[in-house]
Amino acid sequence: MAARPERRARSAARAQEETTGLISHAVHEELERAAGDTEVALKALIKRAIPDVMRLFDETRATARYQYTAYPALPDILKKPSKKDPDQIWEARPSFHHPDYSLRVPGDIKVTALDVNAAYLSALKCWLPIGKLEHTTGSDGVDPKRSGAHLITPAPWTHPHLPDPIGDRDEPGALWVTNATLRLLQRLAGPKHGLVDAPVIHESWTSGATENFLDALRKTLTAARETALEEGDTITLEYIKAMYSKFISTMGESIHNREMVRPDWMHIIHSQAYANLWGKAYKAHQAGLDIVSVMGPDELHVTGDWRQVFLEGRGVSQMKIKHSEAKASGEYTVGKVSR
Repeated sequence: MAARPERRARSAARAQEETTGLISHAVHEELERAAGDTEVALKALIKRAIPDVMRLFDETRATARYQYTAYPALPDILKKPSKKDPDQIWEARPSFHHPDYSLRVPGDIKVTALDVNAAYLSALKCWLPIGKLEHTTGSDGVDPKRSGAHLITPAPWTHPHLPDPIGDRDEPGALWVTNATLRLLQRLAGPKHGLVDAPVIHESWTSGATENFLDALRKTLTAARETALEEGDTITLEYIKAMYSKFISTMGESIHNREMVRPDWMHIIHSQAYANLWGKAYKAHQAGLDIVSVMGPDELHVTGDWRQVFLEGRGVSQMKIKHSEAKASGEYTVGKVSR
């Protein structure tokens, strides 16, 4: 008889296979309804992406250990502002350009624009608060097993050749960040990196948390995505992308998804994607590449042989050359800025 961990693994694999089957069933259903017209079928799939991904979410939560609060009482910092006012949560979205390089200066330094595959899908692996957020002051309330939002004053960033992990800000001083950003700053302040002083934590809104809350959903969508890539199934790829992107964008206060109101999750997942991109930039830098530009959540421009650092491909753990209308090849040249 198989050991308990092996039985659990088999059970989880069967559950994932059954849940993944819902994705292929939806695609076949819409293709039949559209009489094989892929364009019409894809429009229908994108239209139903939100209820479909919520059904997948419910399926993956069927045997979960944690019960979550779908409609917690929200502190003011997480309430949707007016159209004129920005969100109070700073997600640390990068917009970095290396000060020593310029597109306006003629030169022959080769740069490759890289694309992180399914950046927001990978970011579903993050520490999410489960219940109602509770208020604490100072650093006493910052526990590794809690997550939420924190009012911090970050230390100055003194490495102009690397993107600031807090993103590009117009004004200095205290700001509200998510747990994903705080964890990144604390790691960079630790003995392994020693790149910056630890931020000062003034107050927090947090709840008990887990890193695995959305992991079953992430694994299900990732497995379906890998199968679609292997089969060259573009319609399923676009459908999966619509599901996870709309799941994240509507889990806050949205008229398109009434099943949960968790703006804290939305901000944390966004911030996790940006933190993941920062980690890739640092990995490239440590390997001897120059970081020319970083733009969240998925764009990394580097000099040098990037294939010695990253695997090339369309998998979630791989990188591919980013193509755009401006740079069809994904490669371009820059010059050095004289000082």
